Formats: sequence, structure tokens, C-alpha cells
Amino acid sequence: MTDFAISLSRREALRGSAVLGAGALLAASPLAALARASDWPSVQRFVSGFVDQRKVAGMVAGLGWQQDAPDFIAAGSRTFGGPDAVGPDTLWRIYSMTKPITGMATMMCIDDGLLALDQPLHEILPAYRTMRVQKVYDGPITADNLEPAVRPITIRHLLTHTSGLGYPIIQQGPIKAAYGRRGLVPAAVSRMELAQEFFGGAATGSLEDFADGLAEMPLVYQPGTRWSYSMGLDLLGRVIEMVSGQAFDAFLQTRLFDPLGMDNTTFRVARGDAGRLAANYFVMGGLPIPIDLPNSSVFLDRPAFPFGGAGLVSSARDYDRFLQMLAGLGEFDGRRVMSEAAVRLGTSDLMPDTLAANGGFSSGGRAFGYGAGGLVGTGEAAGLFGWFGAAGTAGLVNLDWGLRQTLMTQYMPAESYDVQQRFPVVVAEDAAAQMAARRAA
Repeated sequence: MTDFAISLSRREALRGSAVLGAGALLAASPLAALARASDWPSVQRFVSGFVDQRKVAGMVAGLGWQQDAPDFIAAGSRTFGGPDAVGPDTLWRIYSMTKPITGMATMMCIDDGLLALDQPLHEILPAYRTMRVQKVYDGPITADNLEPAVRPITIRHLLTHTSGLGYPIIQQGPIKAAYGRRGLVPAAVSRMELAQEFFGGAATGSLEDFADGLAEMPLVYQPGTRWSYSMGLDLLGRVIEMVSGQAFDAFLQTRLFDPLGMDNTTFRVARGDAGRLAANYFVMGGLPIPIDLPNSSVFLDRPAFPFGGAGLVSSARDYDRFLQMLAGLGEFDGRRVMSEAAVRLGTSDLMPDTLAANGGFSSGGRAFGYGAGGLVGTGEAAGLFGWFGAAGTAGLVNLDWGLRQTLMTQYMPAESYDVQQRFPVVVAEDAAAQMAARRAA
């Protein structure tokens, strides 16, 4: 396992502690006490602190209650030393925060009767009918290290990272090399050759070929037995276009982005919008090194295919709109975008009942549920849903409280700083103070 993959696992553990802490802070106040307020002093110090220490060039937080308009807190600029201040409409690479969006698109297809949660994948993509599984994790791809899958991959498995599919940023050895040779690379990071090699190489040219190629690879775990970060959400992009009859990116545009007014969310940044895109940095020895600058960004090119797991660029305002729709149980600005049933199902724990005893999603020593592409809070964090991005971003909503929180910044790897661990905690501190003030009034 690479240092990046090890750090990813460590980051997951730290996130769990932060999310639980946030839930505990909010647990004491009744829902009736909630009211919109613009006073987020802890978040302001948090955002300004990272910029003032020159750890990040810029940072924007979007915060909101229920269906109220969001508050935005911003500091810094799009590039270190640059003149352009960041704000609600600055563009950021959200990477894995794409996953909950793809997850909710899948729930729409289920709600439309085009899919079933426990439908075998091979009924839609026949190449997945007979899958092989590695006996030794990340071992050789040879007959003596492969065995038949004991059950078919289902849509539920793809949504919850329990399909047994691997991930280039996690797997090592022969299977990682095989992914690279076949172009099974589900993200774009940089034009730099070294960065491309680090993140897996060049992607194949279509979502169809990606799905076909992934079916040729062995699984790293038996389906339904373990949570293992995967390309499952990327594969769901192909599933969605097969059952809907629309290209995956067109489905997202017509069913989510247009109804929500998410005008800045896209798989490709228009050349004319390069002046709103933040730079991305790779932190080496504590020093942020530019790996993708706005005017030469890889995101200015048409992507090899729409990466449903890590391909979107978005803004703090746009992602808050997505969270606001979830907080509204499918309604946004008085209009229904998803059914309440689809939202409730997608934000609930969808883990299969075939999980091994130690096969769930656990962080910080605590077990969490997993829904449609995002974590699901339990216990003190009940009601929480959302996920994080590889470049330091975060998008979470607590449906029980209606509290929305988005964080945009741009550095990699995300575990270089404690941004994602601390952000939910400082939001919860300010939220608790607001509710206490409301009660006192």
C-alpha cells in the first residue's frame, strides 16, 4: 500500500472522530430552536487561519440552516500571491464529493423504476455476470490466486463500496498496474507526467470502455463482504446511462444541475471561466507546490469520460444548493427535484446484510453507516450524510437538524492538514452557540 493509500485510511479514522464530536455538540438542542444566523466566529477563525499561515491559497465555507439562504465565509485568493479573491462562485475540483451526486442520481433511477437497489449488475451490464475474486488481496492476477464470486454485484454494493471492486489510489502491485494498462483511471489531476503516474496514468476514452475494462479485472474482495473504497460510483455512471437512455453527464444536467441552478458544476471548465478556477497544490515537505494552475488546467479539456466518482468542478454556492435539496427532503426553492422517499433511502444506511463481522465502514473506532455515495451518521451523529474530496473539500448535511456545511479549498493529499477533521467540529461549535442564543432570547 502506498503512503497515499495509508494516509487515506488514516484520514477516514480522523474524520469519524470529528463527525461524532459535531453530533454530540448538536444533540442537546431541540429542532424548534434552530434559526438562521450569520455569526460563525469559529468558522471565520478556521478559514482565516489556514490562509494566514499560507497553508492554502484560499478557502470558502458555505453554511446554512434548513431552506434558508447560506452564509459564506471566505479568505485568500485563487493562487498564492494572486490578486483574485475567492468567493461563493469560485470554481474548485471537488473530486470525491462527486460521489454523493452520482449516488442521488442513482436513487432517482431507482425511484423511476429503472433500477432496483438489489438488482444484479449483470442484468444491466452482462460482462459482470461471472466475476473472479483475488484470494490474496493485491496478489498476483493468476489462476491460482483467483476464485469465483459467491454472489453477484448489486446496485446496493456499488453505492456503498461493498462490490469488491478496487481503486487505483488504494490497490497496489499487479492489479494497480493492470488498471493503468487498461486505462481504468477514474480522475484527472494534472498535466504533469509525474502526477499522472502517481494517480494512475491516462484514462480510457469512454465510459463504455471503462465499464467493459473494469469487468475484465478481478475483484479484491467477495461482493457484499467488506467496505473498500472503489470505482463503484464511476461504474454507476455507465449504469445510469444504460437504464435512462441519456448520457451520464446529460442525466446529471437535466435532473439535478438545471433544476437546482447549479450553473457552475461541470466536468469541464469553459476557457472563459478559467479566471474563476482555483489553483491546485500538492503539499511536499509542508510546502504547497502547484500541480494544476487555472489557465493551463487539465479541467479545461474535455475529460476522457464523465468521472462519476471524482470528476466534477463546483462552487461553494452550487454544492450548498445540492445539500439544501437534501435538507429539504427533495424540495428546493418550492420545487420538487427528488422524491422524499428517494432522499430518505439514499441518506440511510444501505450496507448489505452479508458484511463480514469486521467488514463495515468504521472510523476512529466507531462504526458508521454508508448510503448512496456518502457516510451515514449513527448514534450522536444521526442524520448526517455527506463526503469529502481528495483536495481538501467537504460537503455534509444533517437532515435531522437541517444544518448544511460546505468547505472549498485546494491542496493534496487532503491529510496533509487537519482541515477535513476540524471543519465539522468548528461548524458545530458555532451552530450550538447560535441555538443557545436563540433559547436565551
